[in-house]
Amino acid sequence: MMRPGLLLPEMLLAGGALTALIGGSFTPRRRQWIIRGLTVAVLLAVIVTASLQLARPATTAFNDSFTVDTATGVARVLAAAGALLILAIAADEIAGTARESETYALLLFATAGAVLLAGATDLLVLAVGFLLASIPLYALIGLAMSAASAEASVKTYLLGALFGILLLLGVSILSGLTGTTGYTQLADRMPEAPQAAVTLAAVAAIAGLLFKAGAVPAHFWIPDAAQGSTALAATFVTTVPKIGALIAVYRFVVMLPDPTPWPVMLAAVATASMTLGNLAAYWQADPRRLLGWSTVSQVGFLLVPVVAAGRSDLALPSLLVYLTGYVVTNIAAFAATAALPAGRDLAHWRGVAGQRPWLAAALLVALLGLVGTPPTAVFVGKLTTATAAWDGGYAWLAVVVFMNTLASLFYYLRWIMPTYREPAPTPPGSDHPPADDRAGRRWSARLAVTAAALSLAAGVVAGPLWDVAASP
Repeated sequence: MMRPGLLLPEMLLAGGALTALIGGSFTPRRRQWIIRGLTVAVLLAVIVTASLQLARPATTAFNDSFTVDTATGVARVLAAAGALLILAIAADEIAGTARESETYALLLFATAGAVLLAGATDLLVLAVGFLLASIPLYALIGLAMSAASAEASVKTYLLGALFGILLLLGVSILSGLTGTTGYTQLADRMPEAPQAAVTLAAVAAIAGLLFKAGAVPAHFWIPDAAQGSTALAATFVTTVPKIGALIAVYRFVVMLPDPTPWPVMLAAVATASMTLGNLAAYWQADPRRLLGWSTVSQVGFLLVPVVAAGRSDLALPSLLVYLTGYVVTNIAAFAATAALPAGRDLAHWRGVAGQRPWLAAALLVALLGLVGTPPTAVFVGKLTTATAAWDGGYAWLAVVVFMNTLASLFYYLRWIMPTYREPAPTPPGSDHPPADDRAGRRWSARLAVTAAALSLAAGVVAGPLWDVAASP
């Protein structure tokens, strides 16, 4: 049934992106704040409309190719709210620059792609959502106009092309085997198709979605993008696309037939992502690259409830709760790095707590939150995802979650400890103390504090949040 009103949030995002792209071309640089205001208005409108639809019963649109349910509603709100928070970094970093309006257009297009992925229940819509969520990222990462950002952008493009081909290969095989692209019809017809071909197609499609999520083995672009791009782009690419990609993986695997060994494959990917992300992060000196590897690890944790999909009623609610906590906590951590742009080495953070206590406190909450320390929202997410794995018959995976959570504490402490140490002494023979380059960026600092507070608040109200996530 054609019900275009159900896709109003997606229409707002796409329309806002086009308006920002075209309108920005005719807006003087000194008045680019108008485009920023338009972007804020669009994201607020998306949050409001998505919240209103979240209270309604689940339904579908466009011949069951797009589902509007709790998962889609939460994805819409999280993606729009995450993009809205990230705009605070834009006020510090790109205000008045030559590419300001184009950046807002790319953010809105990529956000639209993420929410389209989250609600897709048709292979063709899934492919469109993948492309819409991926292509803007290549430009966003390259906007820093540096050698590092160019390398990161090319690496992201090449990996995106490779795994995009895999996704389209899976879509082509599945549609060819079954004669349909809708998930409902696929679920009915796949058991009658050759299982070896179905398994191959499923692995290819999931691999494509894992690129968007940033999981092993499609993770190589994440650390480079986090380190080489602007703070705005780094925060966005490690946060918003994950929402749509992980929910898309959940929807896809739920309709696969039982003989397909997808739980074992995803359990292995989750374990590898958690472990490799933690091991690689431990040796990093650049805070943003550390957070890039942390993102790889966090995606591993987020895949744990997907492994339990169809086997535990806790799987989807725990995924949505974890995503909520991850979005605000990850934004808080990256915003702290944006607030102190000169601090591109962990040693530079020595003594920051004494000079900028609120920023240091926000960083502390964010990093301990990513570990999964109560009462932050990520703690609730990790606890419920481990419970979902245990309930779904994957007790060993719950143990892996616990072990990797403990291991992650050590590399976060490498950042926390110098922050709360005494500042470095004045060099001998110097008549004046070293100049303080920690004045930082005002809006980014405020964002770090706000997002850290939201992380704590989401953990405190985890009960009502769970009720929303578990609603049918």
